[in-house]
Amino acid sequence: MVGSNSATLDREDASARAGRRLKLCLAASGGGHVRQLLDLQPIWSEHDHFFVTEETALGQSLGDDVRTHFVPHFAWGQAKLGAPLRMLRRAVASAFKSFSIILGERPDVVISTGAGAVFFVVLFGRLLGARIIVVESFARFERPSLFGRLAGPLAHHLVVQSARLSKYYPKAKVFDPLKLLDDECPAKRDLLFATVGATLPFDRLVDSVAQLSQDGTISEAVTIQTGIGGRRPDGVSVSETLPFGEVQALLREASIVVCHGGTGSMITALRQGCHVIAMPRQAKAGEHYDDHQMEIVDAFQKRGLAMRADTVEDLREALAVARQRPRVKATTEPTELIAFLRGVMESVAADDRGARPAVAADRAPA
Repeated sequence: MVGSNSATLDREDASARAGRRLKLCLAASGGGHVRQLLDLQPIWSEHDHFFVTEETALGQSLGDDVRTHFVPHFAWGQAKLGAPLRMLRRAVASAFKSFSIILGERPDVVISTGAGAVFFVVLFGRLLGARIIVVESFARFERPSLFGRLAGPLAHHLVVQSARLSKYYPKAKVFDPLKLLDDECPAKRDLLFATVGATLPFDRLVDSVAQLSQDGTISEAVTIQTGIGGRRPDGVSVSETLPFGEVQALLREASIVVCHGGTGSMITALRQGCHVIAMPRQAKAGEHYDDHQMEIVDAFQKRGLAMRADTVEDLREALAVARQRPRVKATTEPTELIAFLRGVMESVAADDRGARPAVAADRAPA
């Protein structure tokens, strides 16, 4: 996960010339939030660093390579799904755990891509003197997230990834990382991989794929990652969770990916040149805390990167279309964001007194 020894030494020398090597806290909940932090490796690998995330399969894989602390999963939307007391208990546990981590590590800088599970990391980081950088979720194209609205006022620097969010955060920096690739798509085998993401089961997606596999619409071999406690249909290969390395191996082989509307799942599949059909979770069905996945999938569909399927019949039609059109590759390219972050790091590192400004010029409005 880190570069060669010589490259690392070169980066350390550059950091030393700038002032001092910093300690960075990289805070993100599971799925696409933590994957975006991984995209920022060129900046955080230049400094002492540790992650704070949830204990998902991806988080556990991350912990094999870098120093990682785990906090309990909680999200404000759990109250909407009828579990306010469970949310409150986990929030309290997260607050105590986050305070312990920040007090023990004492980072110079906290970089967070959200969401709720790491809010207290941002809060206590700010209270204990760290420079706070909040990167609003890539999943938010049209409207800000609750995490962004709460954590933004704590941030010295706020970054958004859609120009449309500027009306909510007029002083934020804007970096749109989505990029089409010209690479030729690799050869694939007849495999359909369905994934519901790391956090919640998604039986509507699983049932739709299983039904089309049973009636012969899906002729490809099928592997489904169902989420913990999710439906386990007969006749297909099923796993509740998969290590990130196994997910990557499946994506290298799969010609078609059917996934929930999470940016992490879609971008990871697009990087491997898979056809992507996304079924967004719906709040009214109790599948998620809100309907932001519809916003995400629609944005990807407008760019020709994915097709949306809300029902089993939608999925049947999308599969027929996918098999007739060429595959495309896309990724997130955070070069400009990394350059901005490097400037912030150099500013902090050059401050021999370690002082933090009370308010930075690009702080988000309350």
